[in-house]
Amino acid sequence: MNNTIKDSSTDKYFKVAIGIICAFMLIIVLYPLYFVVMASFSNPSAVANGEVWLLPKGITMLGYKEIFQDSRIWTGITNTLIYTIGGTLASLLFTIPAGYALSRYDFRARKILTFFFVFTMFFNGGLIPTYLTVKGFGLTNSIWVMIIPFSVNVFNLIITRVFFQTTIPHELLESAKLDGCSDFQFFVKVALPLSKVIIAVMMLYYSVQYWNEYMKALIYLNDDKLFPLQLILREILVMNQAFSSGGQGVSLGDITVQQKADLIKYGVIIVSSLPMILFFPFIQKYFEKGVLIGSLKG
Repeated sequence: MNNTIKDSSTDKYFKVAIGIICAFMLIIVLYPLYFVVMASFSNPSAVANGEVWLLPKGITMLGYKEIFQDSRIWTGITNTLIYTIGGTLASLLFTIPAGYALSRYDFRARKILTFFFVFTMFFNGGLIPTYLTVKGFGLTNSIWVMIIPFSVNVFNLIITRVFFQTTIPHELLESAKLDGCSDFQFFVKVALPLSKVIIAVMMLYYSVQYWNEYMKALIYLNDDKLFPLQLILREILVMNQAFSSGGQGVSLGDITVQQKADLIKYGVIIVSSLPMILFFPFIQKYFEKGVLIGSLKG
């Protein structure tokens, strides 16, 4: 006996309409990114004339050549990798245990501590007091200023706390204690192995945050040997834009100074975004699970 329920004609039309809308939204979101990739490889004259739509035209590597010829790029990549890896590890080291502690109902101070954490999401001391505090600890113009002072994101902490509350049952802790398990042993041997999803999600959030960070470097770093990639790319972009403004109409062979600056601009976008785009697929399944858990049980 076939119990399959067939869709009515109205349902079919509705699904087709939803599919068309989703496809249209996907094109709207992806095409600008696709265009930037095509423009970074295309002759800037063709891009300026609106001739680049689906495929690159007059393929050239001039933009990437100009970017990677700057020796500061490799210093920036090295620094950013250090900040991203070190900062992500430090953030996980603080966020995961803190989220677990705040999720425990037998932790009496959890409500007042949660209040103080959430309070900082709406109110803070401002830039100048924060700068003076960081300077007072002797962290300015050092690697540590990019890793330690801002290592905990309160929003991520709340997500972690909700995950532990909704995923690790209290009865599991009670049964573990009956077997002689301490709180620390329970966290390390039981809670952490069951928390791969939230660890992967936090790793993604924090790694993207540290990779894209340039405002902290702009404020707290003076030594260009410590600049992250984003700040180096910003300087290259600003320098070329300033050069193009002073050389409007000046020709460099087949292209003008302004067109060369535009080509470098597209290349800078790709160089700064590509590593995170390549990293995301490896933890995508954990990211999707984490988002679903937060939306259904948070």
